[in-house]
Amino acid sequence: MKNIFIVGSLNYDLVINAPYMPKGGETLKGSDFMTNAGGKGANQAYASGKLGGKTYMCGAVGNDSFGDALLSSLGSVGVNTDSIKRVEGVSTGVAVIVVTEGENRIIIDSGANACITEDDIDAFLEKANVGDIFLTQLENPINIVGYALKKAKEKGLLVLLNPAPANKDIVKYLKYVAIITPNETELDILGGKQTLFKEGITTVITTLGSKGYEIATKEKAEIYPCIKVKAVDTTAAGDTASGGLAVKLAEGKSVEESIAFGSLAASIACTKRGAQMSVPSLEEVEYFKN
Repeated sequence: MKNIFIVGSLNYDLVINAPYMPKGGETLKGSDFMTNAGGKGANQAYASGKLGGKTYMCGAVGNDSFGDALLSSLGSVGVNTDSIKRVEGVSTGVAVIVVTEGENRIIIDSGANACITEDDIDAFLEKANVGDIFLTQLENPINIVGYALKKAKEKGLLVLLNPAPANKDIVKYLKYVAIITPNETELDILGGKQTLFKEGITTVITTLGSKGYEIATKEKAEIYPCIKVKAVDTTAAGDTASGGLAVKLAEGKSVEESIAFGSLAASIACTKRGAQMSVPSLEEVEYFKN
């Protein structure tokens, strides 16, 4: 199995359920408040580790209790956190999440996530070998994400990008990406599949929510269904899919096999509340598969 290297964000999540989004000036009674380790990068690393991948993560947290909790959560599933630095005088990233009818709306304060440097990336990828898997997202500064994509490709890693939250500034770095995993909104913001192919991307995997996902190359595109579940909270579904995809690619599976596994894990995650706490175990995924 190849190693999986993830550069990304770490946020501590503050989650509350609400019957609807409050209007300006309105105070609304919520329920089921909870806190949870999150952040797209950390969620993907957690999913990768919990689903059996040998996972390394690079990022930054503050020197506070939220940072402690995030490092502890990743360590609990075997993720190597040696390249996650503690930043003095800056808070750990925080996400405030309002869940209405199973859908989430998120407000983020990046905090320490803005403190990753090119030197951090260089040191992190010194451990990587040709053929290893590299995965990142867009919650860190775009120039640093772009630098990481470039360095990963130069080292011969298989480069995956989950372009969330969507940001057009990443387009100039797409030439370093092999596989991209947008949702439909992100795909539109980035200019559509043909634009991505022109940038040099070989495979576009578009997540379609309850409709499943599409795998597209320059030659063909095909939509695959996902299992039907009653969604309770979709907070980490996409991150779980990305982590599962990375794990199976690291095992040498095809793109089709790998995203099918990731999609199944993501569907299961939708049936539970929270971010990392919703990620299923490998045993759960195998049970649903059978």
